[in-house]
Amino acid sequence: MSDDTIRLVTIGRMIRRRRRVLIILAVLGALVGYGTSLLFPPRYTTSAAVLLPGAWEERELLTQTQIATSSVVIDRAAATLGWSGGGELRDRVSAKAADGNIIKISGTADTPERAQQLSDQVAQQFVAFAARIAGDTTDPEAAARPEELRQLVVRTSRRITELADTADPGSSVESVQTRTELAKLRTTLQEAVNKLDQADPAAVKADMVVMGPAARPDGEAPPTRTQFIVAGALVFFLLAVVGHLTAARMSRRLRTEPEITAALGSALLGTVDVPGERPVRRAERRDTRDRIRRLLGVDVRWDVPAPRTSGDEADRRIRYRRVCARLREQVPASRRLLVVVPDGDEIALRAAGRLVTEAESDSSPGSASGEYPVLRVVAVSVSRPLVPDRDTEAGALVVLSAGSWTAAELAGLAEACADAGHEVVGIVMAGTVRARPPRSAGPSPDEATPALAVRGHATGGPV
Repeated sequence: MSDDTIRLVTIGRMIRRRRRVLIILAVLGALVGYGTSLLFPPRYTTSAAVLLPGAWEERELLTQTQIATSSVVIDRAAATLGWSGGGELRDRVSAKAADGNIIKISGTADTPERAQQLSDQVAQQFVAFAARIAGDTTDPEAAARPEELRQLVVRTSRRITELADTADPGSSVESVQTRTELAKLRTTLQEAVNKLDQADPAAVKADMVVMGPAARPDGEAPPTRTQFIVAGALVFFLLAVVGHLTAARMSRRLRTEPEITAALGSALLGTVDVPGERPVRRAERRDTRDRIRRLLGVDVRWDVPAPRTSGDEADRRIRYRRVCARLREQVPASRRLLVVVPDGDEIALRAAGRLVTEAESDSSPGSASGEYPVLRVVAVSVSRPLVPDRDTEAGALVVLSAGSWTAAELAGLAEACADAGHEVVGIVMAGTVRARPPRSAGPSPDEATPALAVRGHATGGPV
């Protein structure tokens, strides 16, 4: 898999074969998310809207949002509500400008009631503070000048009226023109006073209104406890999936026949099939670690393709007999061979046992090549390989399954055989298959063996 592209079928196979450990990790992630949610108490958020009449530019609205969340407004709201910690409330209040010259002030608290109270009070304090800013000035003289101007206009208007009354009541052209000019002057002064009143910023800013009370929130503000739990489960699940794929991608286990034969320095004699079933654990290996692995479902490889469908028992027996026939060609008749199986390779161990059974059956004693070699199986640890010294054996036969061992481990196994005086005469690959039901008709394996043996002598190549 290290050289293959990771496809959806690979991910699906991994999820199917590792579903137990993935479910356990997802539950663990959910518990972690629940524990994290306890560190963040629930929060509730609601908003109050303030209408700003008139024409406002975007920068002016931005200024108003800054005023709404200023420390002055927040502190006054906290003092009115009787809450302590105005500085902490500043992080729970936000304001933004919406369409239609509306400022939305949002408040967040630990209960729906407090969130509603906070939003309403901040909105009211904002309107009051904005009106105060619009009506107040830092220069007392500048603040008094508009009022003095109004009083001056009033006095001038009265003087004009007096002059108009004391003018010549005659009907001469000059008197009529004088009274007309004085009336126009009085009207002009009155219009100026009206415009001055309309231009008063306090009159405009005081029209800010709160558009009703804030709605009481009916749900928590995100992230909620449920979101924490779901996020924790999802994160742990994805990390487990990525971890499995990364480990398989970086795996150095040999999977192809040329790689395995090059690591062991010998030729491939054939490939045999082992019916796919959960291997029976030996009593001495049923320790706590093994039980945990079986409980989690990690005792079965996931990064190997699904077993292919093979023939029936007769077809599988033919493959084993072909291997035995090639072994008879490799060593003289009536000689012994040591069958080396990597410790922990259950598939190879079952295949080696089946080879011993087929060699002992010796179904073709009349063959010109003689009987099958006598096989003796030994399991050798790949971490510290130690092969029994050579006695009467003519060599060693290595039986293993693909995708289980690295090149260094297999090289160490070959070196251990050489140190014990055994020459590796061949390699047998064992693969898992799905067994078919036995055939009800057809020639028996014993009848087919002589023809297959002759074909094996003729070809001399692996199946």
